[in-house]
Amino acid sequence: MVRSMMLCIAACLLLLSAPGAWGGENCTDCHKTAVKGVHAGVPCLSCHLDEGVTLGNPASLQSGAAGCVGCHRGYHKLFDHAMATRERELSFVARSFGREDGEFFLKNCNSCHLKGCTDCHGGKGHDIARPKDSDCFTCHKGYFVGTDYYGMAPREDSMRYQRGEVAYGEAFLKMTPDVHAEAGLACGDCHSMASLAAGRKASRGCLDCHEARRTVLEHRIGAHLEKMECWACHSAWAAQEYGSFYLRFTNSPSQEFYKVRRDQTGEEYVKSAYLRKQDAPPLGVNGRGRVSPIRPQFIGYFTDIRNDRAVWEENRLMAAQWKAFFPHTVRRGTVMCEGCHDNPRRFVLEPEADRIYQLQADGMTLPSFWDQGGQTVANGAFLTAARYRELSKKTPAYRRAYLEKWQTLINHVETSSAP
Repeated sequence: MVRSMMLCIAACLLLLSAPGAWGGENCTDCHKTAVKGVHAGVPCLSCHLDEGVTLGNPASLQSGAAGCVGCHRGYHKLFDHAMATRERELSFVARSFGREDGEFFLKNCNSCHLKGCTDCHGGKGHDIARPKDSDCFTCHKGYFVGTDYYGMAPREDSMRYQRGEVAYGEAFLKMTPDVHAEAGLACGDCHSMASLAAGRKASRGCLDCHEARRTVLEHRIGAHLEKMECWACHSAWAAQEYGSFYLRFTNSPSQEFYKVRRDQTGEEYVKSAYLRKQDAPPLGVNGRGRVSPIRPQFIGYFTDIRNDRAVWEENRLMAAQWKAFFPHTVRRGTVMCEGCHDNPRRFVLEPEADRIYQLQADGMTLPSFWDQGGQTVANGAFLTAARYRELSKKTPAYRRAYLEKWQTLINHVETSSAP
């Protein structure tokens, strides 16, 4: 009788402890984790899927965010796009620095890009939230478009310039912010999750919100609206890096003499830039065939140093590749007419007589950073010399527009003080 009673009690206990007993969960009996944020109150197995074979990281790239896309359908496609695959970066490294060091990407370039949904939606995992701009700037900072939106430009690599204010792990120069940032727009107002999942860079373009008013002189010139991106004129500045040096050291104590930032590279590497600029960027042609800002990304040099001696040759040119891009530094004003129409350097067509930096005298292969020879635009092209000559002709129409522009500026006089 007693034995039968004990067997009955044991059976009841097993039933109570079985997965899904009475339709509930018992995860929190062992896991004392509180779910916060927008998912507070959501059952554990809604994300972790199965109590017997639990999905440990339901938001990870490896699982295809299996615990997230059951509700947030379609967002698994984010892992097929640039933020996760890094296909272009991998290809660039393979045909440049990777020829000298097969592990270059892992050592120097592998700190960013999507590894799971919580990279943007809450790094702690159980405190899920909508992304804030600060989540974007974990990766979109420094030389890459992002923090420039709030007027932050990367400083020089030398430690003597690594001073002043720091944000998102970067010391920065204070520059003019984007007019949209001043108006209070966040990254997600133009870059929705749905657009990113669909493989688009943005959910809105300039003309979705703005109208090109014909009262503005530049907007009355047909070629400006037909052949140029809005941001070709309206980008106030952009971070530009001319000459990116990577030095690899092996058994070389002299590595310690380089007083530059050491958090940008692998342990045996030192990186520094020849020149950094924060002005109106050069112009080229993007993949849509329209005139757009471009910048070098990268003009890269490599030196292999072993036992404090350079192997083969110093400063080997590994890449001279530019990229058409959209600086997030939009302002209402534009450059003057001669900022484009009488400025060959702006189109990487610098005359030899105007060169200040004598690169070949320093053994750096290229005749000039602003000479198209030996350089390419990865997602577009340089403006041809013939097209530049055509747009620089001082026609009667150009002279009339130039005079009108100056008259507008001269007549726009503000009082120095209140009456």
